[in-house]
Amino acid sequence: MTDRGRSALRQTPDTLTVGPSSMRWTGKQLIIDIDEISSPPLISRVRGQITLTPSAVTDVELPLTSDGAHIWRPFAPTARINVNLAASGWQFDGHGYFDANFGTRPLEQDFSYWTWGRFPMKNGATCFYDANRRDGTALAAAIAFDPHGIARHIAAPAAQPFKPTLWALRRETRADAGTAARQIKPMLDAPFYSRSVVQTQINGETTHGVHEALDLDRYSKPWLKPMLAVRVPRRAKWTF
Repeated sequence: MTDRGRSALRQTPDTLTVGPSSMRWTGKQLIIDIDEISSPPLISRVRGQITLTPSAVTDVELPLTSDGAHIWRPFAPTARINVNLAASGWQFDGHGYFDANFGTRPLEQDFSYWTWGRFPMKNGATCFYDANRRDGTALAAAIAFDPHGIARHIAAPAAQPFKPTLWALRRETRADAGTAARQIKPMLDAPFYSRSVVQTQINGETTHGVHEALDLDRYSKPWLKPMLAVRVPRRAKWTF
C-alpha cells in the first residue's frame, strides 16, 4: 500500500488506476493488476494479477451512522478468486468477496470500536457488522446473502470474545451458544487493527471466514500516526 497524490489517479466508468496498479471491471470479472513495493520489514516487489468472479453483484448499501456519513457497500459478498503473484507460493484459487467502505468524516470521529466478519456458508455468505458509535449508540447488523446476491437481515447469535491479538487488541465475533470462535490464521496484526481467518459456528454450521477488529480510540492517538507513515509510504508525485 502506498499513498499517492492526485496526479497518480485515473478513472473511467470501468477502470480505476492508482500509480502503477489498477483494477478494471469487464462486466463479469474484476481484474486487479498489482505493481507495488511492500512495506517494512520485508521490503520487496509485489507484482501480479488477481481475478475476482462474483456469483452476483448486489445493490446493497448499509448506513453505519444514522445520517449516512459512513456506508458499507458489499459489492460481491460471494465470489471466486484467483491470485497469481510473481512470487513462489502466492498462487491460489478459492472463495472470496469484494466490498468497500465510503465516508465523509474520519472514522475515529464517529466510532470507538468495531468488528466485522464475512463467513462463507453452504448457501452464500453471512456478514456481521458490529460497531460502537461515539454518540453512545451501537450497530449490530447480521446479513445473509444468497448466491444470487439477495440480502436479508437475520437474527445473529450472541457476540462472543476470543483471544486478543499480540498487541492486546480485544476481539469478538458472533457464534452459536455453547461454541467458541478462534483464530485459524493471522493476516494483519497492528496496534489498532487486526485481520485474520477465524473459525466460528453459525446456525449449526462451522465456517472459516475473514474477521477484522478496529480500535479507533487507539488509532486516534498522536503517537500512532508516525507508525502509519512507516508502514504506508507516501509518493506525492507520479508520472504515467
